[in-house]
Formats: sequence, C-alpha cells, structure tokens
Amino acid sequence: MSASDMPGAGGTRTLCVCADDFGLSEGINQAVLALMERGAVTATSCMVLRAAWLPGARRLRVLPPAQADVGLHLDLTAVDASAAEASLGALVARSFARQLDLAAVRAAIDAQLDTFEQAMGRAPAHVDGHRHVHQLPGVREVLTDALAARYPGAPPWLRSTRPTPAPLAVPAKQRLIHALGGRGLEALARRRGLPMSRHLLGVYGFEGGPTAYLRRLLAWLVHAGDGDVLMCHPSVRTVDGDAVGEARMHELSALALLKPAFQVEDVQLHLRPLSQTPFMQNLDRVARTAAR
Repeated sequence: MSASDMPGAGGTRTLCVCADDFGLSEGINQAVLALMERGAVTATSCMVLRAAWLPGARRLRVLPPAQADVGLHLDLTAVDASAAEASLGALVARSFARQLDLAAVRAAIDAQLDTFEQAMGRAPAHVDGHRHVHQLPGVREVLTDALAARYPGAPPWLRSTRPTPAPLAVPAKQRLIHALGGRGLEALARRRGLPMSRHLLGVYGFEGGPTAYLRRLLAWLVHAGDGDVLMCHPSVRTVDGDAVGEARMHELSALALLKPAFQVEDVQLHLRPLSQTPFMQNLDRVARTAAR
C-alpha cells in the first residue's frame, strides 16, 4: 500500500474496521465474512429485520467472539425484509419535533436486541444505527436506557459519529450526521456509563469508482487514531432496491487489500475489534475504578 501524497503523524495505532448492514443481503454477508477471515474487517453491525440475517447469523455464530465484534445495527427505516427503505427525513423530523412514539421505539429496540441474542446466543458487542438513527433525539434516550438496563455489568459499546480532528477535509455529510445527535449521544453515554468509540471514519457520498474509494481509504487509515472506528459497506454483488450497491463492490476491492497489521506511510496499523483495543480496555479500567 502506498499513500505517499498524504500526510501522516507516524506511530503505531489500533483501528476497528466495522462492516455495516450484515443481514441485508447474501452478497453483503459473503463479503463481510470473507474480510473477517482475513482480518481486514474486525467488527460488523447486523440488521436483524432483513432477509439474510438468520442464514448469516449461523455463520457468524461459529466465529470466536475475540475475532470480531458482532453488534446490532439498529434499524428503524425497514419497509420489509428487503433492501427497501422508509423515509429517513420523516423519522428525523418527528425526532426533532419530539413526536416519536417512545414506547414503540423501546419495543423496536428490545425486539431487535432479543432477535440478535436468540440468533447469536449472546449479547451484541456494540450497538449503532442504520443511517445513524441511534443518535436521534428520543431514540438515543430510549436506547441508552435499554442498554443500561439489559446489560448492567458489561454493556455494548456505542458508535460515535464524531469526525476525526486530523487535518482531513470533513465532508458536509459527516458534519450533518454528527449534528443530528452526536453530542447528545456522547453526553448520555457518559451519564449512563456506556463505553463509546472515539471518532468515525468512512463517511462519504458513495460516489466515484474503485480508485476514488481506495484514495479515501488510504487517507482515513493514515489519520486513524486509537479508539476510532472506520465503517464500511462491502458486498460481492448488487441487489434490487439497494441504492449504493455498486459502491459496495468498489469498497470490497479496496478493503481486500488490508491485513491485520500493515504500514501505510509512517503509520503502523493493527486492525482489532474495538473491544480488544487498549482504548476500550482503558475505558473498562476507568469504569471499574469509578464504580468502587
């Protein structure tokens, strides 16, 4: 790998690479599992309402938990088990107008956590949101309450949407995503004692071809820091109703170049599940000390 035209601060770092949308299609499942086996993906977020979830879960369940963090991709815009989506804009508008049916939101969260646990035989390692819905006003309060109540001893980590402070051009899309509830979720996580990742990498508009994505990936890798999560969306094929199907295949071709440990510019990167990184282990030590 080469990123000679990009600045880097050097050093050794750990990074969690998280593949979203597991369970949305068989093509996504195949790509994620293959990348996990080679250590290029170290976490996946699962859509338990979608058609390919149960077949995929049977294959995920046999992987050692320490190999990858397997979590819930909270899904509040599913129309049915296909790749079709309800309007995100309508959900956001109701959220900010405080018009969400919070009892229904809690029921949806509990049902998806139940479905995950039944298929995997364990709690999720983390929880985030499809289209970042986990941070929306109303949703975030109900979600953090549910996680604190269900998993008081070892809660799943939550995924932050905070952009990296590194000298990267932050896409307007990521600024908007974080503005839709990122700070509120961070404050709630601290209050409820829920672990949370540091920064989110991997946000872009799904435009451009494979070369453009590889260039973005290299920039994210150079500027990744401990505790960060790089989200991705690989698939081996497109499916009807998936608006970003072609971009998924471009991502797969670039992600397949990653290894569990490699150097890019003067940065030595080690890909790990976030739960297995020094960042998360330090958070656990702090939480245990505070609880005494």
